[in-house]
Amino acid sequence: SPTLGKTRRITVYTPAGYETSGKKYPVFYLLHGMGGDEEAWIALGRTAQILDNLIAQGKAKPMIVVMTNGNADQEAAPGESSLGLVKPNMQLPKTMEGSMESSFPDVIKFIESNYRVEKKKSSRAIAGLSMGGGQAYVLGLRNLDKFSYIGQFSAGIMGDGKFSHDKYVPGVMDHPENINQQLQLLWISCGTKDPRYEGHVSFVQDLKKYGVNCEFHDAAYGHEWEFWREQLYEFSQRLFKK
Repeated sequence: SPTLGKTRRITVYTPAGYETSGKKYPVFYLLHGMGGDEEAWIALGRTAQILDNLIAQGKAKPMIVVMTNGNADQEAAPGESSLGLVKPNMQLPKTMEGSMESSFPDVIKFIESNYRVEKKKSSRAIAGLSMGGGQAYVLGLRNLDKFSYIGQFSAGIMGDGKFSHDKYVPGVMDHPENINQQLQLLWISCGTKDPRYEGHVSFVQDLKKYGVNCEFHDAAYGHEWEFWREQLYEFSQRLFKK
């Protein structure tokens, strides 16, 4: 990551047959929550199992899934960096202050330089859970020229208080028709047992007042992986089909 000045670790899922197909694939960037790292979605989120099954059943398009480390001060998951076996810490520096978002173009450039991918807006999606959900939403709306699909699962930044579009994505809501034209899908979700649920309901109501097209999905879950795995299962089936 030239922006952060360090070598960083990511997890990349490739669909069955990638090594021999010669084809180029769309890319889904999938972000973890607070306390997670580049191993969270592949280990706790069961990304490989979910995508393998959906693709084999013809329910999802073959795609590459890129699972980053959203902690901008961290090279890699504990035990995988040059620091060795360090104690995990949820309160890392450079968390939720913009460094991850500003350095994200480094990730896209790396993937598009090292993997056979379709380098176009209609072939890029971004989503995340909790902390990563807020990051995905902000990154997606700040880069409508790069992403056609945005997914936000249980983001604290939308549920803990009144979300300020003027602060996080200044000017974007001045032209809601542009968002509707640029995005194939804006997916918002939160479990009904999550303390952030009412905040999400209010957030979606605000989007509708702006005139922004979005889908809201909920289910009887809290702030938990079972809900996020279900969101991955449902959201990934909607990608790259137009």
